[in-house]
Amino acid sequence: MTRGLHWQEMTINRLAGGAGSGDSVAMKTLLSLGHGYSAAALAALLIPLGWRVIGTTRSAEKAAVFQAAGVEPLLWPGDLTQALASATHLLASAAPNGSGDPFLQACLDQIRVARPEWVGYLSTTAVYGDHQGGWVDETTPLNPQSVRAVQRVLAERQWLATGLPVQVFRLAGIYGPGRGPFEKVRDGTARRIIKPGQVFSRIYVDDIAATLLASIRRPNPGAIYNVCDDDPAPPQDVLSYAAALLGLPDPPEVDYETAEMTPMARSFYADSKKVRNDRIKTELGVKLAYPTYRDCLVALLAAERPHADTAQDI
Repeated sequence: MTRGLHWQEMTINRLAGGAGSGDSVAMKTLLSLGHGYSAAALAALLIPLGWRVIGTTRSAEKAAVFQAAGVEPLLWPGDLTQALASATHLLASAAPNGSGDPFLQACLDQIRVARPEWVGYLSTTAVYGDHQGGWVDETTPLNPQSVRAVQRVLAERQWLATGLPVQVFRLAGIYGPGRGPFEKVRDGTARRIIKPGQVFSRIYVDDIAATLLASIRRPNPGAIYNVCDDDPAPPQDVLSYAAALLGLPDPPEVDYETAEMTPMARSFYADSKKVRNDRIKTELGVKLAYPTYRDCLVALLAAERPHADTAQDI
């Protein structure tokens, strides 16, 4: 059993065992607006507990994937009336646009009428901007540097202004199955981009799901939480550790100023900061399953190897 699966079973058992008479999880329904990678990890925990999960998507192909995972797909744009009427909990993670959150633009009145008992909005730590490698927490003034971050700030404020029981989760860079560095390290395309003083915070997707579950169990309307691990680190260190786990040499170094990168990739290097996560621990009781990038990479590689072994057997 991989560590990720073991963690998932332990989390499910803990939450099921902790449910009291006033915490009937079996009758709950989550409506996931913009059902993506992090929302899918939460759904994987909720469904075994008896929850109904509905997820919106713009893609008919993704709808089939949702169904295979036990999530009821709902094509968007479309009518959310019935889904909102049945939803006890709401998770919003769709990318904002210049006017803010697309779901609030389309159906704010319907969402207010539905009165879900818990609302989570997935934002990003990019809203803090650049702090030249310094520490930030939830009280740090926002200073978004990119268009995407400015739009997230707007969407955060819109959700918090709805009058609903909204909690905002500012996510660091996300790791998880299909989002690790090993493929590029193996095929020789990985490059260690060197920018002096650059540091990033990260989070494993399973720990995002655990944090959201903890918030559902301990709602605190209006709260804002940073969701990241305990170990901010330079990006080149992560690639070096991935290579070491594979028994391969370090990927070559490339100076940031001369590196060939997409505008999107280069924009991530505009911000350098270390993000504190004390609040999810003290207020929500979260204990990270993967507190460092080393834990994340070990778990990702362990999850890959059974598939590789099966392929070799075939």
